[in-house]
Amino acid sequence: MTWYSAADTPELADFGPVTGLGVTGRGAPGGAAHIAAITALYAVAGPLTGLAGGLPMPVLEGRWWVEDTTRHPLDVPRDEWHWHLFLRLPDDLDPALADQAREAARPAPGIDAVQLVTFTDGRCVQMTHHGSFAEEPKSLALMDEFMSAHGLVPAGLHHEIYLSGLQETDPTALRTILRQPVRAAQG
Repeated sequence: MTWYSAADTPELADFGPVTGLGVTGRGAPGGAAHIAAITALYAVAGPLTGLAGGLPMPVLEGRWWVEDTTRHPLDVPRDEWHWHLFLRLPDDLDPALADQAREAARPAPGIDAVQLVTFTDGRCVQMTHHGSFAEEPKSLALMDEFMSAHGLVPAGLHHEIYLSGLQETDPTALRTILRQPVRAAQG
């Protein structure tokens, strides 16, 4: 199983640690803070692709959460959502290149918030969602059913990998890997 592939129906997968450029923030997807963070990430990634000898531009990813525990996450207003945006880098990339790329991106706004980060999803339920972001709750419901049927509960941040890119305007062409870290439910 590779990082950038998932079946069209829920499946179990395991992923070890990954490293890349990351930035953390709060706000609605597509809102000012979100767009500024994406812009800062790519401002650093641009020079990094050259410094790393032709590294292809990484795919944008987002890990999402809410801090309101009284409501279902999708019922929380989008401007209250928190996120870690991420561009995965090769595992063997020299970390010093990320610092060099950040310096090369100056004076782009927000680049000091872009850091080299590592995280692990571990055991996950995942699937590829086809269609608009507004339709994701249908795929998330399928993933919830799969988790219930297999005695699993969420154990980490909801993770999305934007395979088609956020600039895609045809909703039928959008493909997003939805990934949810899980653990066994307690008795």
